[in-house]
Amino acid sequence: MSSPPAFSSVRISGCWALGPDGSNSSAESLDRLYPAVGSTKPPRKRTTSQCKSEPPLLRTSKRTIYTAGRPPWYNEHGTQSKEAFVIGLGGGSASGKTTVATMIIEALDVPWVVLLSMDSFYKVLTKQQQEQAASNDFNFDHPDAFDFDLIIATLKKLKQGKSVKIPIYDFTTHSRKKEWKTLYGANVIIFEGIMAFADKELLKLLDLKIFVDTDSDIRLVRRLRRDISERGRDIEGVIKQYNKFVKPAFDQYIQPTMRLADIVVPRGSGNTVAIDLIVQHVHSQLEERKLRWDMAALASAHQCHPLPQTLSVLKSTPQVRGMHTIIRNKETSRDEFIFYSKRLMRLLIEHALSLLPFQSCTVQTPQGQDYEGRTYSGKQITGVSILRAGETMEPALRAVCKDVRIGTILIQTNCNTGEPELHYLRLPKDISEDHVILMDCTVSTGAAAMMAVRVLLDHDVPEDKIFLLSLLMAEMGVHSVAYAFPRVKIITTAVDKKVNDLFRIIPGIGNFGDRYFGTDAPPDWSDDEDALST
Repeated sequence: MSSPPAFSSVRISGCWALGPDGSNSSAESLDRLYPAVGSTKPPRKRTTSQCKSEPPLLRTSKRTIYTAGRPPWYNEHGTQSKEAFVIGLGGGSASGKTTVATMIIEALDVPWVVLLSMDSFYKVLTKQQQEQAASNDFNFDHPDAFDFDLIIATLKKLKQGKSVKIPIYDFTTHSRKKEWKTLYGANVIIFEGIMAFADKELLKLLDLKIFVDTDSDIRLVRRLRRDISERGRDIEGVIKQYNKFVKPAFDQYIQPTMRLADIVVPRGSGNTVAIDLIVQHVHSQLEERKLRWDMAALASAHQCHPLPQTLSVLKSTPQVRGMHTIIRNKETSRDEFIFYSKRLMRLLIEHALSLLPFQSCTVQTPQGQDYEGRTYSGKQITGVSILRAGETMEPALRAVCKDVRIGTILIQTNCNTGEPELHYLRLPKDISEDHVILMDCTVSTGAAAMMAVRVLLDHDVPEDKIFLLSLLMAEMGVHSVAYAFPRVKIITTAVDKKVNDLFRIIPGIGNFGDRYFGTDAPPDWSDDEDALST
């Protein structure tokens, strides 16, 4: 066990919980980096976060922990309500911060997590600095080596429910790669790095601060192993860099920040008692922030209200009503169901495109005459389908929009909580300036549609550039989406008035995905089931 630090603290079963009266002789050198510990502040308001679309973060013998999902992070108003819990992990180089983070993630047993490393945020080096780095003469363990402005902006954006782009740093060339990684927030965000506590603004974003305290000899051995095997360094260069930069930086900048930690974990990943206590605390915080998705409240919130002006329903001509008669009929064969559904989809998308902004233009005909026409005035059109039923609308969109870009969103219901959860996301780059056609075949409660709209907004798509298209909607779903997002245009071929106790549209169309793909519906399906399935 490491000896206790030289300041007031309380040892709790293998970890050090530091009180606000801790002091340190080298604190003066860090005054510019972080506030005085003794100052009292009112509790911070925490903001929300979301998740990213990446493969599973961690696989264990018992379970898989995903980074590709996110329960609702908004309320019925479409505004943020569910908050992420941000853990800061500090400590010396090779102290075991990432290992501790992984152990916390596994023990937490929450499905949606994000692990963000400070190593991704090294500054771009000048040519001279590149040469110094190549000869192990550049100090990567100094606060000035990190892009704190980008770190703070990134964490703030994650907590605000926005997607973020993370630089990818190449330690062999000491440079950032051209490609960036997209991250979403989660229930828990863990930010780890040697300078995790070395900036005032950064500290304000951390809900729990943990310092991993590991013996210096162990850290040196780990650094030698890592830098030689993973980063292509030679042993002389690693030792030179350690003696010249790493150890002095730890003594001057890193170890003094231990007094800012809420918990100090001696021995790092070997201290399972401390990790268990941390997990218990985080669980209690998450329980306090829990949000329940109230379908019944959605169902009753807008009864008897007139349909919103943002709703556009395809004119119910005899042809349209005849096609609805065919696809609503339970005796209709699968081939006929698909054929007439596709016809309706094509009409729906043509109708939606007529609502896009157009501007006047003049062209010359082959006869040499001017023709006063109209042309689309936006940048481009992107389609986004809510899997699985929404993807059946993609061919109709491609048939009328040349070279249209397509994205996909997968949302499923958690069988334990009843909440919709974002599981997969693939969106085209630079979608924020596009008009987005969001496609789902049926909308009953609006839960999946609301989450999908929220995802687009978090990718900076303006609300008034989102067009929600559905073959059939319930009044409940129309009102829910319009109330939360009043500038989203809602376009459908028909609106049914009722939703039953199982949230099925009445009279409805049945489970669209199962009828289209020829699969069997589970006994408890709803009309949002293609997007909200277990």
